[in-house]
Amino acid sequence: MLTIDEGRRAVALARDALTAYVERKERIKPNDLPPSFDEKAGVFVTLHEDGDLRGCIGYPEPVMELGRAIVDSSINAGANDPRFPRVRPEELSRIEIEVTILSPPRPYDVRNRDLPDAVKIGKHGLIVRRGMWSGLLLPQVATEWEFDPTDFLCQTCLKAGLPPDSWIDEETEVLYFEGKVFAEVAPGGDVVEKELEQCA
Repeated sequence: MLTIDEGRRAVALARDALTAYVERKERIKPNDLPPSFDEKAGVFVTLHEDGDLRGCIGYPEPVMELGRAIVDSSINAGANDPRFPRVRPEELSRIEIEVTILSPPRPYDVRNRDLPDAVKIGKHGLIVRRGMWSGLLLPQVATEWEFDPTDFLCQTCLKAGLPPDSWIDEETEVLYFEGKVFAEVAPGGDVVEKELEQCA
């Protein structure tokens, strides 16, 4: 996982990639980055505008080098998230960028019905898979919406297009991952590492 300095570089790369694509339809190439950006890693780029979600796309699995994955995810979050229209150049100054670096997904070592005791809110993100259906929610979603573990499991099933209680069925695959979240505190502003743990 990245240091805070590397996290700042990750967010700056995401903003450069988004800006170049939105303004000039140019796909930049990552260069002059720390060695960690040459390693394969899962990543999501999330865009917020005036506090509202504006796009979120990424790679759950470590399928490409982190630098390239950040560029792709940033462009896709701004131009190819089917839930939103494409980001326009005049919006860039109002958009805050968040980059989440993911650990490789792993299965829980409990039966599905015991998953609520294994899910750690503020630490785990979830992936639910069944047949052709798949859904992912990042760790920060659970804390932002104040989900308990059962809520989080149900909401991830809904994201996959499945009934909310599908996670109970042993034929449903439930994976977890951890994430480090680096986010702008204001559009184009300072970058901080977000604390995800819920307060007791």
